[in-house]
Amino acid sequence: MNEPQGRTVFVVDDDAAVRDSILELVESVGLEGEGYASAQAFLDAFRAERRGCVVTDVRMAEMSGLVLQQRLIALGATLPVIVLTGHGDVPMAVQALKAGAVDFIQKPYRDQALLDSINEALTSDADARRTEAREVAFERCLTELTDREKEVLDHLLTGATSKEIARALAISPRTVDAHRRNLFRKFGVGSAMELVQLSAASREAD
Repeated sequence: MNEPQGRTVFVVDDDAAVRDSILELVESVGLEGEGYASAQAFLDAFRAERRGCVVTDVRMAEMSGLVLQQRLIALGATLPVIVLTGHGDVPMAVQALKAGAVDFIQKPYRDQALLDSINEALTSDADARRTEAREVAFERCLTELTDREKEVLDHLLTGATSKEIARALAISPRTVDAHRRNLFRKFGVGSAMELVQLSAASREAD
């Protein structure tokens, strides 16, 4: 199994035996785990920059896994959530999925099924943060462009060719190509298509 590195599995369960069992499981495959005996204890320790995923029981004494999930959403947290559920709690688990949980695992769970779900959640978190970093970089690059580069970029994003841009801006195609190369370098892309995709991802994030 290929686990993403540098990420933490946050196990939130008021049953110490279950919590310790999951921590032992994730640590046995080289993942870092942290256990919390209540949802509030996790929220008190929560820091938005921490990467990883949350494994929580849907039914806990003081605050349920559903409420924990809602609190995290309210905080703007992006950590993927996996919900553990007993047989009678399946409707609650479905509600958690609708609220954005990545999976729910019925107890008693199979170790491999839980590990597979955790690995998927960690990969999802890594992908989301890479996308966020690219979007931030895109916006930063926009502020560093010259006025002419911005004009060329606007035309590139509509799918215009160098010749079409040259005619629209009354400059030579060679000059347009020079601006294109500068834009590709500044945005760290290799083609106009990649630039369009990066711009689209940034607009979606807004």
